[in-house]
Amino acid sequence: MSLSVKPRMRVIIDNDFSGDPDGLFQLVHHLLSPSVDIRGVIGSHLRPGDPFDPSDITAENAVREIENTLALLRMAGTVPIYQGSNTAMPDRKRPVRSAGAMAIVAEAMRDDTDLPLFLCCGASLTELASAWLIEPRIAERLTVIWIGGNEDPALALTPPNADPVEYNLNIDIVAGQVVFNDSDLALWQVPRNVYRQTLMAHSELRARVRPCGELGHLLVERIEGVMQLAGDHGLPLGETYIMGDSPLVLLTALQSAFQADASSSSYLLRPAPSIDEAGASTFSADGRPIRVYTQLDLRLMFEDFFTKLANATA
Repeated sequence: MSLSVKPRMRVIIDNDFSGDPDGLFQLVHHLLSPSVDIRGVIGSHLRPGDPFDPSDITAENAVREIENTLALLRMAGTVPIYQGSNTAMPDRKRPVRSAGAMAIVAEAMRDDTDLPLFLCCGASLTELASAWLIEPRIAERLTVIWIGGNEDPALALTPPNADPVEYNLNIDIVAGQVVFNDSDLALWQVPRNVYRQTLMAHSELRARVRPCGELGHLLVERIEGVMQLAGDHGLPLGETYIMGDSPLVLLTALQSAFQADASSSSYLLRPAPSIDEAGASTFSADGRPIRVYTQLDLRLMFEDFFTKLANATA
């Protein structure tokens, strides 16, 4: 019997694909997952001067990375690609009307499908915040999964030597204020202490990813390039790499069969923090309830990725 897996949800992917190469692993994994109907992939921006891509066209460069990945998967032209803004939001009242933001609005406001919509954000919240300002009714029509944000001190300690503002939040603090302070968006958050759980060993990369054709070689080459560069600047990364964007796949495509949910990972309902102009998060009982993940099913997430990649490149 040949089993045909049909989509159970719609997904829009929004990530800074010219930045940390963990986003490329997430993109490949999502594209190879038949239970999600990918309605668009948005290439979003980095902070000015980011070491991964110090140019001023990081969203444009992200689009090129998407196109290249689709070509290597022999999927060119099968998924809509949208460019996000190359810059952060100017203030909390003015949206950036990028192609990415408008695509979120258009997909959320469809009335010809009952499939739930998930917006999977692996970087800044610029496109989401802009989309909500353009059309606030999207809050009733999608669920946001965001990789980012500082630790809730009631749940976790701050990592040693951590930046005071988490990396993804720091790309666009204003957008974070819109999403957390102003909006009523349904939000599943994977904060810094949790996405740091997603350690893939360098030995796994070489044994399970590198043999998978040109794409596997490229993915490993990108990670090893970062490891080499960091080491050259006195920051040896050891034997692991954080695949911090991959939970976007785990929490959507790999939901449970019955009573569908991300049931193999753990979360709590917590009040959303308030974010100030400097990016500092204040945790109190005043925020709307959001789903905050505390533990991820790494076995399911990584084994599914390794198997799908091997099958796709065999």
